[in-house]
Amino acid sequence: MTDPDPRRAIEKYRQRAAGYDASARRTMAIRRQAVAWLALAPGESVLDVACGTGLSFGLLAGAVGTGGQVVGVEVSPEMMAQARARVVQEGLAQVRLVEAALEDAPLEGSFDAILFHYTHDVLQSPRALANIFAHAKPGARVAVAGIKHPPAWLFPARLYRLLKARPYVTTFRGLDRPWALLEPYLQGIEVLPRMFGTNYLARGRAKGLP
Repeated sequence: MTDPDPRRAIEKYRQRAAGYDASARRTMAIRRQAVAWLALAPGESVLDVACGTGLSFGLLAGAVGTGGQVVGVEVSPEMMAQARARVVQEGLAQVRLVEAALEDAPLEGSFDAILFHYTHDVLQSPRALANIFAHAKPGARVAVAGIKHPPAWLFPARLYRLLKARPYVTTFRGLDRPWALLEPYLQGIEVLPRMFGTNYLARGRAKGLP
């Protein structure tokens, strides 16, 4: 299995960015549940990992209020351009954007909550996770949504998962347990399958640095 490749991700999303919002409609209920699991409060700071076009910004900003902060990090220039436009159009002054790969993103301060929404490549990158969790407060709420393989006996669904994922990811590594590299950073993790096991929701709390 290949490693995640941010440069290939940029190329993939150059082709997908224009139609991304339309393609994401089918998982909006999962997005709303993931954000709800963060249990955000006014004044808190939340990191939106691989924020894409900013489809979570309204939900996150509404929860933290004008005194809070949402930091969105995205590697794709085309996706980030749409995220910037959304921030302006929706008047989301508390949203700060960082265009960078998560492995090298210049994150500042610490976060009360972290959202991973369909960020498979990031979840398979130890360097990216180390950078992210270096800025997580102890006990920070973490919510994850993404793709996964269904059980092996549903072999046709596993083929479907690979076909549907190919345009959006640069590695198929870890599809049986995409959250595995997260577990050392979390005090506990709860995972719920969605869409016949081809997707999942997960949550836990950050342990904080040793």
